[in-house]
Amino acid sequence: MRLSRFLLITPLIAILAWWFWQQQHPTLLEVSVTNVSRGVVESTVANTRAGTVKACRRARMSPSIGGQISALPFAKGAQVKTGEVLLRLWNHDLQASLDAADKGVQAARAQRSAACLQAEEAQRAAERARLLRQSTSISVQELDKANTNAAVTAASCHAAEAQITVTQAQLQAAQAQLERTVLVAPFAGVIADINGELNEYVTPSPPGIQTLPVVDLIEPGCFLVSAPIDEVDAPKIESGLPARITLDAWRGRDFPGKVTRVGAYVIDLEKQARTVEVELAFTNPTDLDALLVGYSADVDIILETRPDVLRIPTEAVLSGQAVYLLNTAGKLEKRKITAGLSNWSFTEVTAGLDEGDTIVTTPGIAGIAEGIAAKAKDTTDD
Repeated sequence: MRLSRFLLITPLIAILAWWFWQQQHPTLLEVSVTNVSRGVVESTVANTRAGTVKACRRARMSPSIGGQISALPFAKGAQVKTGEVLLRLWNHDLQASLDAADKGVQAARAQRSAACLQAEEAQRAAERARLLRQSTSISVQELDKANTNAAVTAASCHAAEAQITVTQAQLQAAQAQLERTVLVAPFAGVIADINGELNEYVTPSPPGIQTLPVVDLIEPGCFLVSAPIDEVDAPKIESGLPARITLDAWRGRDFPGKVTRVGAYVIDLEKQARTVEVELAFTNPTDLDALLVGYSADVDIILETRPDVLRIPTEAVLSGQAVYLLNTAGKLEKRKITAGLSNWSFTEVTAGLDEGDTIVTTPGIAGIAEGIAAKAKDTTDD
């Protein structure tokens, strides 16, 4: 009997001892913490999708008519000057038409000279007939005939002059047709790509169908970033605002820049958020040496900057503008704060915290609640 009582009492004593131990030595929740400090807080706007590094000037060119490539003076990657020929199509027939039109202009000029000489001679003959008529040496009919002949030859002279204008227009048309077979560099640059080889046949893009350009020309040493900004943030942005540009190819490095253009309309693409295109220029010339066209880029456009203010990590802020404070007693305290400027990294605190206060930076972890005992997580092994 005594043994059964002992067996019943022993577990109760163990449970009471465990409960008493837990009260005296509660399990502490490990939390990541940081101290409230002073620093710079910026209000920024970021792109919604990846932006792109572009050349200030880029020409994707193809001949406006089809034909066989007869000359490619430069290879891919070559530096070219303004006006240099990049591509020439076979154009012997058009060259012959141009030569014929040029000869036509020369022939028209010769005909004008002959017609105008005849007009001058007929005018002199008419003047002589007028003098002879005054002395009644010739009849009225002969005078009329001389005057009519002078008028006809004068008209022929004017017609020959008009014919020169016609033949010159034909020459210009032949010249324009010939120029359509030649691609020239509109600006000094680097040939980024060539889609074609000698003797290959190229055709212009059909209406509504975009084909590869034959020559892709890029202006070197001048780059910009084009980034889509959500339509909600677009009214806050204006030309001249400073920005930070980050590139996936150069992780950990920020490129200073500034806004140079804000799009004049909202881009409405199916199944995508409506955005406004914003262009930014790099402000440090030495950064341009490391860039390539086509790099993906992200931008942070700085709307406002406040230096030397109390700030905390943005991830520490709960909804409703509150934080968990780890007080000197080792308990978690939910503290209301008043926030100022904020971005993805830091939030300005204007009331509710003091410099040096310890706050929890992971308020979403399991088991966290106001009033529980907690301790700072040991980060020495991280």
